[in-house]
Amino acid sequence: MNRKVVVTGGGGKVGRAVVVELLEHGYSVLNADAAPQAATLGGANLRVDFTDYGETVEALAGAWGVVHLAAIPAPNRRTPARTFRDNVASTFNVFQAAALHKLTRVVWASSETTIGLPFHGDRPAAVPVDESHYPLPESAYALSKVVGETMAEQFARWTGTPHIGLRFSYVQEPADHDKFMEQQKDPTTAMGNLWSYVDARDCAQATRLALEVSLSGSTSFLIAAADTRSLRPSNELMAEYFPQCRVAPSLGTHQALISSAKAERVLGYRAKYSWRDWARTET
Repeated sequence: MNRKVVVTGGGGKVGRAVVVELLEHGYSVLNADAAPQAATLGGANLRVDFTDYGETVEALAGAWGVVHLAAIPAPNRRTPARTFRDNVASTFNVFQAAALHKLTRVVWASSETTIGLPFHGDRPAAVPVDESHYPLPESAYALSKVVGETMAEQFARWTGTPHIGLRFSYVQEPADHDKFMEQQKDPTTAMGNLWSYVDARDCAQATRLALEVSLSGSTSFLIAAADTRSLRPSNELMAEYFPQCRVAPSLGTHQALISSAKAERVLGYRAKYSWRDWARTET
């Protein structure tokens, strides 16, 4: 079986973890990135501008599947117009090139922002928030991801190839725990996404599972850690900052307020990493 997977944006925070995960599980990996030298993790590297369709077609030749992570990764990194243009163009090019080469599986990075982040006012109506809270883009970045999900639906329909979108939460690595501790002083700095986060290694786990699961069509999954990045109980945070919101009576003490239940049920995803473990082992 051809196990070659092209990882676009393999030099980024999620990309580096995905390259390691796939290599450890026997895949042949090509890291295709605007700056591929950033990934020195094994596998092959190729410099690619994914806003250029010709370069994209060349990069995906001979692959079994693609993991599309290359994008402007958040609001406010570029102008809204540049963010929307580049993200939509690169996603279209990857989907179109995957169709041209008849790839077997397309997995790509959508975003938790599609469900309405940053939350404020009368949003959300209830927690934990799941995939039904969609689409409510509040930025050009989030809108680019909603457009990507719409394109994924149509490409899956046209080609019969599964297109799986992973709505990653706020992606972090162990070195970030100091930042989390600083945020405890002012909980409002993290309330926009309900104090949610996810370890890059759990993103990689979800990505591999999305490549391997038996699915058809197009679907998207929220991918978050099992807990919040706050030391305060989840119920207490919601009562103070979102008092109008309905809270599930079974909510755990530090349970995540953005739900990965669909990914757990369908992909077999289980968040393995918590910032609380980093803090305990490094203090």
